[in-house]
Amino acid sequence: MELGSRYTPLGIEEKWYKHWEDLNYFHSIPDEREPFTIVIPPPNITGVLHMGHMLNITIQDILIRRARLQGKNACWVPGTDHASIATEAKVVRMLRDQGIKKSDISREEFLNYAFEWKEKYGGLILQQLRRLGASCDWERTAFTMDEKRSEAVIKAFVDLYHRGKLYRGKRMVNWDCEAKTVLSNEEVLYKEEQAQLFNIKYISQHDPNSSIVIATQRPETIMADAAIAIHPEDPRYRHLIGTKVIIPLINRAIPIIEDTYVDIEFGTGALKVTPAHDQNDYEIGVRHKLEIVDILNDDGTLNSNAKILVGEDRFTARKKIKSLLEEANVLVSIQDYKTSIGRSERTHSVVEPKLSLQWYVDSKQLSEPALKAVMESEIEFLPDHMKNTYRHWMENIRDWCISRQLWWGHRVPAYYYGEEIFVAETKEEAIHLAIEKIGISNFNPVLLFQDEDVLDTWFSSWLWPISVFDGFNNSKDFQYYYPSNVLVTGWDIIFLWVARMIMAGYEWKNAKPFKQVYFTGMVRDKQRRKMSKSLGNSPDALELINEYGADGVRFGMLSSSPAGGDLLFDEKLCDQGRSFCNKLWNATRLIQSWKSSSIDAKDYETLVMSWMNDRITEIYIESDKLIEQSRLSEALKLIYSFIWEDFCGFYLEALKPQESSNISQEVYLNTIGYYERICTLLHPFTPFITEEIWHQLKTRQAREDCMMSSYEQIRIVDKKLLETISEVRNITTNVRELRSKHSIKMNVELPLYVQQSNIDNVLLTKGAKSLLIKMARLSDCTEVISEVAHTQSFIGMRHKYYVLMPITIDVQAEKQRLLKDIEYAQGFVGSIEKKLSNDRFRTNAPGALIEKELRKLEDGRIRLQSLKESLNSLNADL
Repeated sequence: MELGSRYTPLGIEEKWYKHWEDLNYFHSIPDEREPFTIVIPPPNITGVLHMGHMLNITIQDILIRRARLQGKNACWVPGTDHASIATEAKVVRMLRDQGIKKSDISREEFLNYAFEWKEKYGGLILQQLRRLGASCDWERTAFTMDEKRSEAVIKAFVDLYHRGKLYRGKRMVNWDCEAKTVLSNEEVLYKEEQAQLFNIKYISQHDPNSSIVIATQRPETIMADAAIAIHPEDPRYRHLIGTKVIIPLINRAIPIIEDTYVDIEFGTGALKVTPAHDQNDYEIGVRHKLEIVDILNDDGTLNSNAKILVGEDRFTARKKIKSLLEEANVLVSIQDYKTSIGRSERTHSVVEPKLSLQWYVDSKQLSEPALKAVMESEIEFLPDHMKNTYRHWMENIRDWCISRQLWWGHRVPAYYYGEEIFVAETKEEAIHLAIEKIGISNFNPVLLFQDEDVLDTWFSSWLWPISVFDGFNNSKDFQYYYPSNVLVTGWDIIFLWVARMIMAGYEWKNAKPFKQVYFTGMVRDKQRRKMSKSLGNSPDALELINEYGADGVRFGMLSSSPAGGDLLFDEKLCDQGRSFCNKLWNATRLIQSWKSSSIDAKDYETLVMSWMNDRITEIYIESDKLIEQSRLSEALKLIYSFIWEDFCGFYLEALKPQESSNISQEVYLNTIGYYERICTLLHPFTPFITEEIWHQLKTRQAREDCMMSSYEQIRIVDKKLLETISEVRNITTNVRELRSKHSIKMNVELPLYVQQSNIDNVLLTKGAKSLLIKMARLSDCTEVISEVAHTQSFIGMRHKYYVLMPITIDVQAEKQRLLKDIEYAQGFVGSIEKKLSNDRFRTNAPGALIEKELRKLEDGRIRLQSLKESLNSLNADL
């Protein structure tokens, strides 16, 4: 069937993905082959496909498809994360829309609703990944709250607790008033925002005419003040130390203390100390044994300890307290200023510091082997500079708060009986522990209850490389697939996830969880802004696939995405990918239009086929090196350039038969064979178009699919042959440029002369002369001993060429051109000579590089000499 004039990806992509799935190509089981493993960074079940996902998934799919083509046992494990905070918010919102309040139902009822929501929406993003071509082993799909993963989480908690690496303590935490839960430090995003600084007067307890002014951005917390602190070296307030002032509006007396933490230069130099609502204030409070007054409820409203504005939201209270302070004549002034404000990563609510009883992992005890593994390159980071960021965090690591005040998640496996805590994997085990300690006669099971909190989502996902292969039970899969080969992830979760997975790997398996971490950059728009819905600069991922095809989008995403570097996304890149697919499609149509017969291949056809055979091998070698170095973008550009310029631009043009002419069967079959090899090479990057072309070119029955073909065995290429064709193409380009410069049509055949030298020229290679005559539209091509007068000349790689053209030469203009070329050639030769005269370069450079530079020097000198001879000849004519 004749192919359409344009490639239409939609139906083709759907067809081939179903074909691959039906044949179970993505599934992996342990065997004798070398494993190649990737575990997907599990997307949230609340998520939909976005630009960051597409970049991350495209890179993973390239690596996994390449591994299959290399003959490795490729296993790419997909899965989703239960995302405690985000999912609970979604379910609460859903229930609210149905007229149901979370507070009116039981925990079990809520979880039933949550699992129903998860079944309906939770797998949506995995379906969307299929549209992009993700060749995951869907039979291995894991969920962080499924049975095996949940079992692993509970085991980890219990094990850490009994080994003294996990504890419960009352500390200052980051509190999300919207989600009503604690957050880890890494889940708080800080940003400069516009705020107001309130200057408030605190009047002396014993002298109504004496006062001290403090500056605060949070006037609604003054009711929780425990002291006013000043710097001991601040002469303005030294006389006030030990006296007391009255908190405005509530008339409670608090002391004036001295502490070196106070910044003399900020605000008024006097600091209100509110231990229950600021981390630094809490530490001052501990040092000075100050009273702790908590005035905020979990939802951010003021409680009865505030005495005033009880029940008001914190921000409403801030507005109202302004009027109250003005009425009390204690508001001195308000000034605008910028400050760093922390917001919840999930709800974007302003985070409140809060003193709270929570569960913590003693991270310092787990960090040492994880830090060593990265710094000593047992685990490789790409790009390498991410190691410095990792080291800074690990060397200053804080204990990890892992409890969350939610219902959706893994419930903390801690059971309370009075003042006693029993940590166990099941309630039955907790009962057994309680009876052992309390005695069966004194134990009342009714009084034993489980902790209401759930565990931080990251406490589940830090076990991901272990738990997806049932590593706590040391399964056969775990023994075969662990550690995984590469983790592809964004640098923004290097602490939340990457560091913690490494800690978990060494803590429980004394082994790294992965060999390499490939950090992707941030997807940004052309103005370098991070893509986000709020800015309206993030295109719909599925609409992009519908418009440009999955291959076009993959090409667009990857073509400007260096490892670790930000991707400046431009939709034109996807359009370029679509155009590339059309180029491949039209090359297929061209080959299918050829008619073959039993005639012999011409000499120049044999030459071009030999060159293409070696050129493909050369591209295999070069692209393989780039991919091994994780320079995927460069590898794609290399292959793209080769296909566009070498295969389509030169090879097919050189062998394309004239109208109504046949080509030899040898040329036809070899061309299909070369194109198949190209499809295999390109397949990891653009899987759908390559699979379609593979089958369109099909000449034998029962052939495997492109996806299951194999990379070729690397062999030695004929460098001289590659150079010969490069020279032919260079000559052709120069002749065509001369035609264009002087407006000489292609149907006018021109004679070409190559000047003899002590180096063999291209005409000595069988088939090269006839190839040149065809490609450059020459009447003849001959060797000459000396300059040819009244011709246009140019320098090739190692020879000088002359073209006799039906024009009158502007001698002065030609002289100026030659002088310019001579100046450039002298500079080139000088730079090579300088490099080769450098002792350090000659000592440290590999022999092959020195040989290459010597050859460049020789070529440069030949070119310079030839240019000078041309100038002398031109001067003689003058």
